[in-house]
Amino acid sequence: MKNSGSFVSKLIVSFLMVCLVSFSGFGQEEYKDPKNKALNEVYPGGQFYEVQNYVQPKGKKPPKNIILMIGDGMGLAQVYSAMTANGGHLFLENFKNIGFSKTYSSDNYITDSAAGGTALSSGVKTYNGAIGVDRDKKPVPSIRELAEKKGLKTGLVSTSAITHATPASFLAHVSSRSSYEDIAADFLKTNIDVFIGGGVDNFEKRKDGRNLSKELKDKGYQVLYNMQDIQKVKSGKLAGLTAPEHNKPMPERGEMLVPATQTAINLLSLSKKGFFLMVEGSEIDFLAHENKTPGVVLETLDFDRAVGIALKFAASNGETLIIVTADHETGGMTINGGDYTSGKVIAKYTSGGHTGIAVPVYAFGPCAEQFTGFMENTDIAKRMIQLLKVGQ
Repeated sequence: MKNSGSFVSKLIVSFLMVCLVSFSGFGQEEYKDPKNKALNEVYPGGQFYEVQNYVQPKGKKPPKNIILMIGDGMGLAQVYSAMTANGGHLFLENFKNIGFSKTYSSDNYITDSAAGGTALSSGVKTYNGAIGVDRDKKPVPSIRELAEKKGLKTGLVSTSAITHATPASFLAHVSSRSSYEDIAADFLKTNIDVFIGGGVDNFEKRKDGRNLSKELKDKGYQVLYNMQDIQKVKSGKLAGLTAPEHNKPMPERGEMLVPATQTAINLLSLSKKGFFLMVEGSEIDFLAHENKTPGVVLETLDFDRAVGIALKFAASNGETLIIVTADHETGGMTINGGDYTSGKVIAKYTSGGHTGIAVPVYAFGPCAEQFTGFMENTDIAKRMIQLLKVGQ
């Protein structure tokens, strides 16, 4: 990928007139408030980035590493809107093994991110709002925890607060997704190697008076607060806390997800035993809740460029499986018009919330063929656990 920093800089200039909501001062669920919904249905087009083609490594050995990439709220329409906006091409086109995930939770046809994240992390269906617990509120181990116990390196990257539902589902065990300070405290109960995302207030401005950042430092973590410093880390444990709560939406966020993904891969790939990494493009969901097509497009493009970083590593490494999927679709988005030449996208929405439609699953690397056809969202976790041989 060429000139990614320049691409984002041009986006910022191109979209100064597009009203995107900044989440840095919001509560973690503020983006769902109906008052924030705005029918901004047209993405006018913008800069394109170059997409490389990668050949999937041959061989039948199980993967040594797995990178799970979750585009929160990313259904097929969100993907195709970004493909149109980038002149007809995405890094996702490199994935030839494609399936669909059924996303319902244990108590609802339409899942939330907590139940969806727990299904993808543990292979267990649970109730909406549950983080790392089953329907009886009993803790269930995630693939990240199982990998850690087997001596693999593990990491989480998210554009949201790192304590938000999806990343939390790979680390914490709480009965309610809104228990952000409890989720933050659960980080101290693990030996996760790398985590990068927002949510610093949940670590440092707590009701119990604890300063978890200091406790992380005492435990040997490098605790850093901006991507310039985070990208310089070459070894050791890293806690990157990049915003008080959620990071800002694109293009205001600038380069965060792409370099965070690269940094995490660099650090985790130092392991001789292998690694597990989850990367979330969180704010596809946020902007789809608000039915803001420009925001949906920009967030999905940003996520796809992070997918490109993972692909470059996996294609050269030969021992890495990448799985790209979503926890659910958001907005009931459909595309009513577009233009490959300009990148223009015209979309409409049926909802300001999540929908029940199945979401795509893309796989690249060793054993990618196991992630095709229709499957339960829980099957993704079960197959990853089996392939990494980390089951109990």
